[in-house]
Amino acid sequence: MGLEVRNLYKKYGEKVVVDNLCFEMKKPGVYALLGTNGAGKTTSIRMMLGMLAKDGGEVIWNGQPLTMDNCNVGYLAEERGLYPKYSLMDQLMYFAGLRGVSKEEAKKRIAYWAEKLGATEYLFPEKKTKPKLADELSKGNQQKIQFMVALISDPELIILDEPLSGLDPVNTDLFKGIIREEIAKGKYLIMSSHQMATVEEFCTDITILDRSKTVLQGHLGEIKKSYGRVNLKLKTEQDAQSYIGESGARIITMKETEYQLRVDGEEQANALLGRLIDAGIQVVTFDLREPSLHEIFVEKVGDYHE
Repeated sequence: MGLEVRNLYKKYGEKVVVDNLCFEMKKPGVYALLGTNGAGKTTSIRMMLGMLAKDGGEVIWNGQPLTMDNCNVGYLAEERGLYPKYSLMDQLMYFAGLRGVSKEEAKKRIAYWAEKLGATEYLFPEKKTKPKLADELSKGNQQKIQFMVALISDPELIILDEPLSGLDPVNTDLFKGIIREEIAKGKYLIMSSHQMATVEEFCTDITILDRSKTVLQGHLGEIKKSYGRVNLKLKTEQDAQSYIGESGARIITMKETEYQLRVDGEEQANALLGRLIDAGIQVVTFDLREPSLHEIFVEKVGDYHE
């Protein structure tokens, strides 16, 4: 039966910050909750988890109002929440206990995730070495510990708010690998991120929020398909601007003889290609594609934030 968010609503004074948000996950997978800064994403997540009171709406898990008692939830907050002056092991054991994980099982899981995330030296230091405190770690390594907190209870529902923010490429790939493993286990994941390429990599369904309102929602593949193949990447050996102008295609960006174009469709794109060939212009790259999520996102909300 999965997760259903019905008409979630929140306002502060006269300002509405979440305006009747609705979406559902009928089966395991990854759902993206996207939006500009201040659009209402984090507020929505906090209401879903009961961390913030709702002014309207409900969140349903398997036919019942979602609570921490009937749903095992793992949450990675955008604002990381480790205690800076307590040992990392003590904190992990504490959070595991809050989620009902026994001490013996918690130690096994901590050892597993420490090895998986390359954090063993911080959690299992050599003898005569003091246990590490959170504020002694880099931001990226603190994020590894916070990720362990989110996964320590083996949650059914995992909510990740900007999970890859601030990570270097190596740790980004490490986190992505773990996310893929959780997906393969049949987990429900909700991801909020400004990294559109990452969202495209993992998410099948999306909601885009702007100024508290839903401006786009649905299956990502179907949304992209509805736009058609209107984005053309063209690279030539010679200057092709005059031919592009004659074709009616619009130049979005240009770097020497490499162009990002917007066309009306395949007919216009193929006509341009034929014109270039007839003129003896050597074509290196001709890639006609659907718009990326980044491009769709900017189209939907960019005009309001220039």
